[in-house]
Amino acid sequence: MVGDMGMTVDAGASSKSQNGERQPTRRYEAKRNAIVCSAVAEMNRKGVRGMTLGDVAARLDLVPTGVIYYFRNKEELAAAAFLRGVEAYEGLISAGAGGATDVERLSAFIHAWFDHARRVDLGEADALPVFNDVRALNSEAVNTAYVEMFRSFRGLLAGADVLPRLDRNARTHLLLSEMFWIVAWQHQTEVADYPRTADRMAGILTHGIVARGTAWPALKPLCLTREDGPSASASSELFLRAATCLINEEGYHGASVERISARLNVSKGAFYHHNETKDDLVVACFQRTFEIMWRAIHAAERAGGSGLEVLASAVAALIEHQVSGEAPLLRTSALTAVPEVLRPPLMQRFNRLSYRFASILCDGIADGSIAPVDVNVASQIISTAINAAAELHYWTPGMAPETVVQHYVRPLFEGLASPAAG
Repeated sequence: MVGDMGMTVDAGASSKSQNGERQPTRRYEAKRNAIVCSAVAEMNRKGVRGMTLGDVAARLDLVPTGVIYYFRNKEELAAAAFLRGVEAYEGLISAGAGGATDVERLSAFIHAWFDHARRVDLGEADALPVFNDVRALNSEAVNTAYVEMFRSFRGLLAGADVLPRLDRNARTHLLLSEMFWIVAWQHQTEVADYPRTADRMAGILTHGIVARGTAWPALKPLCLTREDGPSASASSELFLRAATCLINEEGYHGASVERISARLNVSKGAFYHHNETKDDLVVACFQRTFEIMWRAIHAAERAGGSGLEVLASAVAALIEHQVSGEAPLLRTSALTAVPEVLRPPLMQRFNRLSYRFASILCDGIADGSIAPVDVNVASQIISTAINAAAELHYWTPGMAPETVVQHYVRPLFEGLASPAAG
């Protein structure tokens, strides 16, 4: 295989064009594309920091030096993978850009996304990278391209003459996050049903889940602290918070023992005094997050009211908790990068939460407060929105935490095409 990566013209990087400039050969481009596709698969499984050149090479039956011939290091390869993904998303966005209304544009884009997913399953298109830990790469070129992509996504919504900037940015972040998380649940849908799923997702995202003619409910104040006191010692809680913040910022692999310890200004010895292993701490972070989410659901149900009141109160309380920054919830998108041996039981607990959200949606449909929507899709959208709130502050600088319901929660329930909440 090393010979296949040699620098001859036949296998080589370039041949001369008419103007004397060297141009990549088809074989070179094909191999480079295969390497990028392999990198996307590894990044989607293990995150940016968890991807290795060895794993990328092994997928193609190459040695690591074969990858280095095309990309100098892992960071350069990851950047190429993300940039390819941005380019693909820009193409999907353009499919909806010609719509006359935001509803038409959003619907066309979502259908284009699912059609691309169908072609990926058939081997006719390349998989899209998951952007959950794109910031961990810290690449100026990728960050610039991502911001431009964000602006393109924003162009699918109503213009600045209709929605204030904070509303547009918050809704755009919600839209991006929903699209990036589909990969976590699309396996539950038959490929033949992708158009049907696209229809239902587009309907929920554009028009929301509140039944027509139903007013926005008065939200119930909920207490998310344990009634029997804190669940962990003060020291353990500090480690949980530090690890949660780092995982939210850098992904699973970016939150090393060294970095967690440094954030708390303690030694690695102190870390291991309170935690058996890093994975034990990560699992504890997820357990803490799941406990808080269940606490919100149970508190909202005890407070009573319609299905809409229960669901909106629980979701608003969790998102307000998330943006307060005091004790953030772990981004559940971090599940895509935790070691595979840990993933199934954690994913199972997350799916139970989504299942419960679906059950509350059914209650609301039965009592008439929630529109007759696909509860399976809607519950995933709701779970994703809670998860995505951890990064909302990047796109809404200056937004007061107490206005998160106005700018973010209500569009989730009333639709991205709804007017700005007063």
